[in-house]
Amino acid sequence: MTPTLSVSEFVAVFNQSMQMILPDVNVRGELANLRISKNAWVYFDLKDEKSSLKFFGPVTVLPGPLEDGMNLEVNGSPWLHNIYGFSVNARSIKVTGEGSIAKAKSLLAKKLEAEGLFSQDRKRPLPYPPGRIALITSFDSAAYSDFIKIINARWGNLTIEVLDCLVQGASAPEQIIRAVNFVSQMADPPEALVLIRGGGSEDDLAAFSDERVVRAISSSRVPTLIAIGHERNISLAELASDQRASTPSNAAELLVPDGRHEKSAFEQNKKNLQRNVRHIIEENRQDNLRIVEYLYQKLNTKVEQERINLDQKASLINALNPKLPLDKGYALIRNSRQKQVRGTKDVKIKEHISIELIDGELTSEVVKINELK
Repeated sequence: MTPTLSVSEFVAVFNQSMQMILPDVNVRGELANLRISKNAWVYFDLKDEKSSLKFFGPVTVLPGPLEDGMNLEVNGSPWLHNIYGFSVNARSIKVTGEGSIAKAKSLLAKKLEAEGLFSQDRKRPLPYPPGRIALITSFDSAAYSDFIKIINARWGNLTIEVLDCLVQGASAPEQIIRAVNFVSQMADPPEALVLIRGGGSEDDLAAFSDERVVRAISSSRVPTLIAIGHERNISLAELASDQRASTPSNAAELLVPDGRHEKSAFEQNKKNLQRNVRHIIEENRQDNLRIVEYLYQKLNTKVEQERINLDQKASLINALNPKLPLDKGYALIRNSRQKQVRGTKDVKIKEHISIELIDGELTSEVVKINELK
């Protein structure tokens, strides 16, 4: 028996049936009629050669700027709206096809560059070497194995907190963003945030040029290092990071020094320092010897000068010695008042006088005074 349903009943039954039969679907097609409403909702169609299908979703599902004509793969749920009709509620959008991926990447790059997200002025230095880092990658990947192998070989004293997440596919952007935000919100964040994965096609690496991922990287509280195992094309997340590496192994080399090389350099520096210290000590010893010799010469010169001065003063004193003439036969006469007699006026008749000779003294009395005319 054919059921008879009201419009609302039909819509309800249809949606219940779809939730049971096809609750989740990926649809590929060419983008058409893209429209964003109130900066909150996005409306668009996907079409192929024969059909067209309407899509609706929050603007947050957009991986970046899109243009009509791009090839997309949209994940969503079929839904019949009781007023607006049938559409697919989009949960995620992925750009597919090399041409579309390149176009989407170019549009987003221009947008983000205009905002200054790639500016060198925003780049922060990474500590070298860090003591603790957060590593976002797929735990089972070769990239993780290569990174850990190189890190441990070069520098063992490093704490690594690994956040395992997808780095490819429709769910990858959301998981990467969640991991980046988790690290930024740590009460005690690490010194560096490292995001690595191996190489692949543009489609494989699309998550790293997703606008939401790029913005999460650029707003990270912790300095970022991104290493994608490819050189041909650079992802937008790498441009927004504080530093990029060519491969996961190269990221390990940029993060920490080579311990063996550092030890060898330390030993060489130690030898150089010891040699320099010995050289400085020898130079100072030679300088001290020259100074001592100079001071000794100055002292001898000073002593000789003082000796000459003393000899000259002694000669002068001897020349002025009043007793020096006595050796030549002269005499020194003093009156009774013990004053030197210089002339007849210094004595009187019958005054006792003393006469000092070179070898003794005579006492006499003045009996007569004859004055020279």
